[in-house]
Amino acid sequence: MEKRQLIWLTVIAAAVAASVYYHVLLMNRLEQTSALFIGIPALIAAICVLTPKPQSATGTALKSVTLFLCLAGALLGEGFICILMVAPIFYFFAIIVGLAEDRGRRNKAKNSAHVLSCLLLLGLVPMSTEGVRPSLSFPREEAVSVERIVQSSPQQVEAALAAPPRVDGRLPLYLRLGFPRPVRVTGTTLEPGSNHVIHFAGGEGKPGDLVLTVTEHQPGFLRFHAIADSSHVAHWLAWEESEIEWTGLDASHTRVRWTLRYRRLLDPAWYFGPWERYAVRLTAAQLIEDAATPR
Repeated sequence: MEKRQLIWLTVIAAAVAASVYYHVLLMNRLEQTSALFIGIPALIAAICVLTPKPQSATGTALKSVTLFLCLAGALLGEGFICILMVAPIFYFFAIIVGLAEDRGRRNKAKNSAHVLSCLLLLGLVPMSTEGVRPSLSFPREEAVSVERIVQSSPQQVEAALAAPPRVDGRLPLYLRLGFPRPVRVTGTTLEPGSNHVIHFAGGEGKPGDLVLTVTEHQPGFLRFHAIADSSHVAHWLAWEESEIEWTGLDASHTRVRWTLRYRRLLDPAWYFGPWERYAVRLTAAQLIEDAATPR
């Protein structure tokens, strides 16, 4: 078998093994844990660096990861935003293991390279168990607050919150990459016990609704509690509460503070935690613009 054929055979074998592993995780409902986001790149790297092949182990590992990510959309049903978010972590772990193998080969210590690669892979095992069980998870409760000065009186801000929010505004670039976006909102009363339904469409996943109920309304304060979410956003995080506080600074300026509380669903926390906080921070700022700022 020619060298090029052997390389591509290894690449295809690694991608197929990763696909099978993905479906096993899916059947056991572990697709949101580190068992996927660290386990898959570790598995691909293991096949690439621990099977006989010429030249660069790193290059072969990267080819395998690239092939798997290209197949993810067509075969696994994952969309652009999911692939975009997982690509850096996939490449990161493939590069770590591949570089260890290549370094050993350059130093003409093939056996030592295999040992080092195996040790690195064993070191990834504990990392890949995060989220598999509650006892192996980091805290998931998150709260993000954004504060803005609105050129309106407190009464006008409250009136804006009671009116249907704008849903046709231009979203930040990150939120336009494939996230579902709100297209319709029903429910305008701010009386405690009233429900507000936000219909999401576009982006990834099927259309769905986020249902919020008003749990508290006082002068300058409003709290919503999420009671149901059938949108694709629920694949990444679980909304819990939305709190809005507004304080008049003068006759025509009001400080608005919007706090979103949610539960992170993706692992590992060190990687997806910052991604989700960034997206939620953009969302809170957009809510102030679209729902708390008078037209």
